[in-house]
Amino acid sequence: MRVSTGPARKRRRKKRLKLAKGFFLGRSRIHRRATEVVDKALTKAFKDRRLRKRDFRHLWIARINAAVKDLGLNYSRFIHGLKKLHIELDRKMLSDMAIFDKVSFSKLVESVKSAL
Repeated sequence: MRVSTGPARKRRRKKRLKLAKGFFLGRSRIHRRATEVVDKALTKAFKDRRLRKRDFRHLWIARINAAVKDLGLNYSRFIHGLKKLHIELDRKMLSDMAIFDKVSFSKLVESVKSAL
C-alpha cells in the first residue's frame, strides 16, 4: 500500500508560505518563489547575526576615537594607555561613557595621558 504525502506536504507548504508573509507579490504566494526567497533570507539572517557584532565594534571604536580626539589624544594611544594602567573596560562601555558621562570619560583620558 502506498503512503500518501498529502497532509505532510500541505504542512510543509503552509510553513514555508507563513515564513514568506509580507514579501512582495508572488514571493509571498507562489510556493516555489517563496521557497527561494525564504531560503535566501534565512541565509542572510544567519550571516548578519555574526556581522552585527563586527559592525557594533566598528561603531564603538569610531565613537571613542571622536571623543578622545576632542581631548587631545588618538584612539590607539588611548587604548595603549588603558592597557598600561590595567583598566579593563570594553569598547561598548567606553563608548557609552564618552556619550553619556563626559566628565568621568575626560578624567579617564587625563589619567591615561599622565600614564603615557
